[in-house]
Amino acid sequence: MDIRYTPEEIAFRDEVRAFFKENLPEEIKRNQMKGHRVSKEDIVTWQRILNAKGWAAPLWPREYGGPGWDAVQYYIFKEESYRAWAPDALSFNIGSVGPVLIAFGTDEQKKYFLPRLLNLDFWFCQGFSEPGAGSDLAGLRTHAVRDGDHYVINGQKMWTSGAHWADWMFCLVRTDNTARKQKGISYLLIDMKTPGITVRPIITLDGNHHTNETFFDNVRVPVANRIGEENRGWEYAKFLLGNERVGHARPGVSKALIAQAKALAAQVMVGDEPLSENRRFREKLALIEVETKALEMTNMMVVAQIKKGGNRPDPRTSVLKMKGSELQQSIHEVLLEVAGLQALPRLSKAQIMELATAGMVGPDWAAPLAPNYFIGRAKSIVAGSNEIQHNVVAKAVLGL
Repeated sequence: MDIRYTPEEIAFRDEVRAFFKENLPEEIKRNQMKGHRVSKEDIVTWQRILNAKGWAAPLWPREYGGPGWDAVQYYIFKEESYRAWAPDALSFNIGSVGPVLIAFGTDEQKKYFLPRLLNLDFWFCQGFSEPGAGSDLAGLRTHAVRDGDHYVINGQKMWTSGAHWADWMFCLVRTDNTARKQKGISYLLIDMKTPGITVRPIITLDGNHHTNETFFDNVRVPVANRIGEENRGWEYAKFLLGNERVGHARPGVSKALIAQAKALAAQVMVGDEPLSENRRFREKLALIEVETKALEMTNMMVVAQIKKGGNRPDPRTSVLKMKGSELQQSIHEVLLEVAGLQALPRLSKAQIMELATAGMVGPDWAAPLAPNYFIGRAKSIVAGSNEIQHNVVAKAVLGL
């Protein structure tokens, strides 16, 4: 299998690289490089810049506002995005609900939602996980009862990231309690302004507000907001998650973080030499680099297969997701090691003054590293826990 870029693909890469250099706002890039949390406003700004170019949804067909790229062009675009320290377009819009609408939505739904998804006029969140139904998503209990032209929804969702910012939610609900549990689920689009919805924040270990728990108390949702057929939502969710897991490999992110670790380690002295020259540190980082290259090659093999018209293989997408998340966690651990005590998070003003008096307050680059390490622990859970992905691979490859 030849995974080298063609001359046309190299020219495309140069075009993408030039676009990022000329159009990515410097403040957004600087915040990304420093590891600061990207604001909602920054995400909206950047996605609208991409949309004006026609690049907001790299894998969407031209007829729905995408550029019509193939899998290799998409891969190049994402790698150059990470290289440039650009934020991602909102994945819930572009990588999740958008492809489901394109594949299974009505013409009316596509006409109404897709342009608004591209321009981030609507911010979507995902209503999948529940207490007791996260990795075992088929065990969800939020139920929707048909009442004329509406469903009446009651229940609870957990880990609804961005729900405090969201205008809409794409949500899995149980519409048949008698069928096999995977067969009684439907896929609904829910306006977050609908009466009966309560969003409560969950402050994660990094001290930030990323995610939430969401409650539904007799929430009425039009039947017209259902995607596809009733009780077939499980099929649509599997379609969505297959796309999502490929995106979580992100070798470009790992490469950018490795480069950051090298640059910062050169600034930190251990005894009379920089940390970047420490043998143990170099060995640790080299191992991560080798594994990142292996991940990149595997990802490119999947991309090449997709380009040739093959179906995306579930076992490989699970492997990409598992290894990609584990590598990012390993690199965040290395970055935390680089910062050492200088990465102590959430210090009070009195503590900062005390450390400053002792000459122990570190550089500004160190402050975000501990929070980023802590929130990075969730990467092996997002998009299906790695434990579940091991089961997927064992079943598909070994027949277990």
